[in-house]
Amino acid sequence: MTREPETKTYLGIPLHRPKVAFFEFTSCEGCQLQMVNNESTLLDFLSLVEVVNFREAMTERSDDYEIAFVEGSITRDDEVLRLKQIRKNAKILVALGSCACFGGVNQLKNRLKNLNWVKKQVYGKHPIESGLVRALEEVVTVDLRIYGCPIKKEEVEKIVLHIALGKSVVIPKFPVCMECKANENICLFDLGEPCLGPITRAGCDSWCPNNKAGCWGCRGPAEDANVAYLKKIMKEKGFSEDTIIERLDCFGGFAHFSESNKQRTQRKKKS
Repeated sequence: MTREPETKTYLGIPLHRPKVAFFEFTSCEGCQLQMVNNESTLLDFLSLVEVVNFREAMTERSDDYEIAFVEGSITRDDEVLRLKQIRKNAKILVALGSCACFGGVNQLKNRLKNLNWVKKQVYGKHPIESGLVRALEEVVTVDLRIYGCPIKKEEVEKIVLHIALGKSVVIPKFPVCMECKANENICLFDLGEPCLGPITRAGCDSWCPNNKAGCWGCRGPAEDANVAYLKKIMKEKGFSEDTIIERLDCFGGFAHFSESNKQRTQRKKKS
């Protein structure tokens, strides 16, 4: 007699256990590593989904999946083709982490303009194909973004639970500063550290400030981010305009703001 698989429930509500797959492009794969490095909740997470493709954690492979979690930025033509196929297979495509959402640290090379020079400096006499860095949404339609470098596993688990329940997924719009205050941290500015907490999207539970490190904006801008006022605060605290540009540039989420800042700074230096 065949035993029927147990139906998982949450508060009495039957859960749909979606088939999910994890993929990586140009990245360090740290976001995927986050998914498997917290053993205390790993089994609970796996009970919510059926993982059918995850190179870092299993040898089996399947293209039969509903949700694709995609880490990394796009830098080559073959990656474009592969991403489009993943998009075709998936009902929901999730950009996982800063590289997928904004280009991440990888997009810094776009600002150097001369890609041939970049490749020569990095690879010397062993050049590889590597073009401009693009976020996933510059190539395909993205249904959901999970921010951070790396992502916070607890946030992913909560989002997957909401998907399984058919509930809407709400990403915080307020800044990291609100979480930082709730955690009763001393303001990093008072400790002499530059910080993008006042303008960066929350959701990380002020991960870096909790460890006395200023925010670098890996989650991108909060709603109505007031970059001009942050610059004013940083100048009052003795930080240079180059310091804030360096932070705004780092992960790509503030590309528009940092480009505007650089242009103004360059005009001031010329005048």
